[in-house]
Amino acid sequence: MTLAQRPLNAKQALKDFFGFDGFKGNQEVIIESVLNHEDCFVIMPTGAGKSLCYQLPALMMPGTAIIISPLIALMKNQVDSIRGFGENDNIAHFLNSSLSKSEITRVKDDMGAGNTKLLYVAPETLKKEETIEFLKSIEISFVAIDEAHCISEWGHDFRPEYRRIKQMIKDINDVPMIALTATATPKVQSDIQKNLGMSDAKVFKSSFNRTNLYYEVKPKGSKERVFKDIISIIKARSGKSGIIYCLSRKRVEELAEMLTLNGVKALPYHAGLDAKTRVHNQDAFLMEECHVIVATIAFGMGIDKPDVRFVIHFDVPKSLEGYYQETGRAGRDGFEGDCILFYNPSDIEKLEKFMKDKPVAEREIGTLLLDETSAFSESSQCRRRTLLNYFGESFEDESCNKMCDNCRHPKPKSDVTEDVVNALKSLDSLKSETEISHLVNYIIGKKSDSVKDHGHDAFPFFGIGKDKDKLFWKGVIRLCLLNNYINKNIEKYGLLSVNEEGQKAIKNPKHFEMALDTEYEFVSDDDFENAVLESIADEELMRDLKDLRKKVAKQVGLPPYVIFQDPSLDDMATRYPITMDELEKTHGVGKNKAQKYGQAFIEYIAEYVQRNNIDRPSDVVVKTSGEKSKKKIAIILNIDKKMALEDIARSNGMPYQELMEELEQMVTMGTSLDLHYCIAEIIEEEYQEEIFEYFKSQEEDDLNKAVVDFDNDFTYEELQLMRLQFISNMAN
Repeated sequence: MTLAQRPLNAKQALKDFFGFDGFKGNQEVIIESVLNHEDCFVIMPTGAGKSLCYQLPALMMPGTAIIISPLIALMKNQVDSIRGFGENDNIAHFLNSSLSKSEITRVKDDMGAGNTKLLYVAPETLKKEETIEFLKSIEISFVAIDEAHCISEWGHDFRPEYRRIKQMIKDINDVPMIALTATATPKVQSDIQKNLGMSDAKVFKSSFNRTNLYYEVKPKGSKERVFKDIISIIKARSGKSGIIYCLSRKRVEELAEMLTLNGVKALPYHAGLDAKTRVHNQDAFLMEECHVIVATIAFGMGIDKPDVRFVIHFDVPKSLEGYYQETGRAGRDGFEGDCILFYNPSDIEKLEKFMKDKPVAEREIGTLLLDETSAFSESSQCRRRTLLNYFGESFEDESCNKMCDNCRHPKPKSDVTEDVVNALKSLDSLKSETEISHLVNYIIGKKSDSVKDHGHDAFPFFGIGKDKDKLFWKGVIRLCLLNNYINKNIEKYGLLSVNEEGQKAIKNPKHFEMALDTEYEFVSDDDFENAVLESIADEELMRDLKDLRKKVAKQVGLPPYVIFQDPSLDDMATRYPITMDELEKTHGVGKNKAQKYGQAFIEYIAEYVQRNNIDRPSDVVVKTSGEKSKKKIAIILNIDKKMALEDIARSNGMPYQELMEELEQMVTMGTSLDLHYCIAEIIEEEYQEEIFEYFKSQEEDDLNKAVVDFDNDFTYEELQLMRLQFISNMAN
């Protein structure tokens, strides 16, 4: 279709330009409204086709549509998409800080000639006087404000520049507007309309329910635990595309590196990368050259990749709106999408600390948004119902179809009808709007400063629920909110009051059952970085593997500890490796040892697993990088240069004994080392052979015994060095 042949009929235009036979949801009525020059406010979930609502009328109407968009990556993606349907690239352009002067001139020439139907522009570029003056000379069909939630201070991605959009548009030409967002609570919706002067706009709100998405919240625990969980999740979806969101650039880099080391094609994406690298990594993900993008929340806005099969939140999101939009990038093609959030209450505390220097109002808003995220994560109620309720949409648990963890794996429930009534009566007795923490303290009879200051410890319902804890009463209050018995005043930062439905429930209560909310382990930053999961080995298999080790050792004429040390057998008896690849990832094994001695072990473990009908854990050993691996490389290079061990220790900032422990771990893991140049300086060659023969004859790895057996002719340190070379020679 050429622009000169534009059909007047929207359905025909849809077929001619995009090749689609029909519209989805509200698309057609929205497009007709835009064609009629009406202001529109569109709330439509990710993947429902928001962009078509302004793209198609822009192609059909005279002039150029201005699309205000927050991200350069989003603009590029959408412009490339439109150009893919059109005959010429000049049909769509973007104007932002990434363009050179010559490229800006070309954009303006194409627009002046009437060739450009859509111009994507960042608000920062739009506010420039030169941009406004140029746009005054162009016929503008309408203005579309994409990601309109950025306007609202109550939204999850507030941008001050967005607050000035209405004035900037007036400065150019007071043309019709269409504001679009994938996430808007009633409060955010009101804020957007008020700021844009769109109170009389036609509002089109689609359901927020994404039936194909599965929602799950998992405990985060230690770093090793969550890394293992993430690798297991990805490997269970081998070859499928996914996004992992982190809050910090440092964590993005660390996680991307860890995944790469563990055989996952992963790349990082964050604002600290140079523009060329960001574009390369984004394109690699879109072209399926990598399967997983590890990113800060900057990634994904407007990215049209329909087959993202999972979205993982490594860190708790700052708001439920942010969570909803980010999870919405999964399953845009209508097929399955798994949304997994790792939750640690410490993350909430950390985010609250980040806000301590912000203005009071901003801090209050941020705290309320975090409270909503905590409630969603800890709740035993249907995740989908909680999420949709947040956006002002009613939903019944039965309609979830077990597409959240709480519905798929329900906890035991108990009758809480009386507790619901008591919670409502307690709130009503306070005769004023109240914070949830204050209400809980009042119910359990805790004389907090707030309760005492208001004199509520003398009120009739003080301590009515003292036989149950805070977690229980928070769950009851959340249940009341879900059933619309309690109002939450957003304007007053979430203060609660009993509404008309709640008053009816007090007089004529319905039967309610509830499971206890989840109390998650609080893992501090230090604990998170340092904690290691302990494993429980299969004792019978451990005994069998020790017998097998003796047998293999006898066959090759080596002590058993040279084949595999006890920690390696312990790991095998925990994880049941049955392939060479799995064995290589076992603690203290490595590729060389696995290939040299491993076949008999994986064959025995496979037979043992089958014989005992064992469900093998999906847990994995996490390979990590960082300072330790850098030191190892430096140590190996220095040994290759025949540097004295004392000098190697000094240059790497470690005591000599720590270096020896590092070397021991390296040879145990399968690294070959040539330490003969060190040994030759302290032990004569004939004694070296004698010591080697001694180590061969010993079943146990005991250096103190060796010192005694040699009548103290050799020091512990000398024998330790000899043992390192012995293990390196024999085992590797």
